[in-house]
Amino acid sequence: MSTPQPPMPQAAPTWQPAAGSAYPAYTSPIPVVRTHLGHAVASEWTKIRSVRSTMWTLGVFVLLVIGVGLAAAALVANSSSDLSGQNPLALGFFGLLLGSMCVMTLGVLTTASEYGTGMIRTTMTACPSRGRVLAAKSIVFFLVAFVVTLVATSLVAFAQVAILSGHGAKHPSAGEWLKATVGVSLYIALLGLLSLVVGSIVRHSAGAITIMIGAVLAPLVVALFMFSQSLAGVRKALFEYSIPNQLSVFYANSLTSSGPSGWDPLWIALVVTAAAFAGAYLLLEQRDV
Repeated sequence: MSTPQPPMPQAAPTWQPAAGSAYPAYTSPIPVVRTHLGHAVASEWTKIRSVRSTMWTLGVFVLLVIGVGLAAAALVANSSSDLSGQNPLALGFFGLLLGSMCVMTLGVLTTASEYGTGMIRTTMTACPSRGRVLAAKSIVFFLVAFVVTLVATSLVAFAQVAILSGHGAKHPSAGEWLKATVGVSLYIALLGLLSLVVGSIVRHSAGAITIMIGAVLAPLVVALFMFSQSLAGVRKALFEYSIPNQLSVFYANSLTSSGPSGWDPLWIALVVTAAAFAGAYLLLEQRDV
C-alpha cells in the first residue's frame, strides 16, 4: 500500500484591490490640532491647582499676611501710642515679609519638584518646546501669586484702616492704597517668579529655596555686623537694596532715608527677574532633562 503524500505547500495569494477601487484612508477619532501656548498654560494650571503643596503654601501665606497684620493692628490700637498722622497700612509689612517665604517656596516647587520626581520628562515629551513650558509655568504662577497676594493684602488693609481709624491714624491716599495693595502684590509675585526661575536653573528644591531665603535675609544680616567705617558705603547699599527694605518702600516706611523710593523696587525686581529668566531659558535649551 502506498503512503499518502502530504499536500504540497502553495504560495500565499497576493491580494490586490478590485479594479477601480482604492485603499480606504484611516481617519483617527482623536482630532489633531496645532498646539500653542494656551494648551501649555492649561496643562500647568491643572498641575498647580491639583497638588497639595499649592494649597498648603498659599494657605499658610494668607494666614500669615492676615493674621500678623490684624494682630499688629490690634496691638497698636490697644497701646497708648499717638497715631496721629501715621499710615495704618504700614502695619501690613510684617505679615507680608513672613508670607513672602511661602510664595518663594511655591515658586521653587513649581519647577524644581518636577526635576526631583522625574515628571519633567513627561512634561517635555508632551510639549517638546522647552521655552513654551517655562513661559507657561511663569504665566500661571505669576497670576496665581498676584491674585492671592492682592486679595490678602486688600483684606488686611481694609481691616487695619477700620481698626485704627478711631485712634488718630490718617486715612490713606489713593496712591498709598495702590502701592500697599496692587504694587506690593506685583512685587511679591515677581519675587515668587524669580524663585521659579532659580528653581529651573538649580533643579533642586532645597538648594533653590536656600538661595532665595539667603537673598532675602543675608544682605540685611551682613549689613548689621559691618561696624568698620571703611565699609560704610557697602553697609548702606546692602540696607538700601535689601529685599525687606524694598518691600517696606511700598508702605512709605523705608529703613533708610536714601535708596529706592516710589515704584523703584518694582522696576528693580522686574529687571532682575527678566535677566534670570533669560539665563534659565538658555540653560534649558542646552541641558538634558
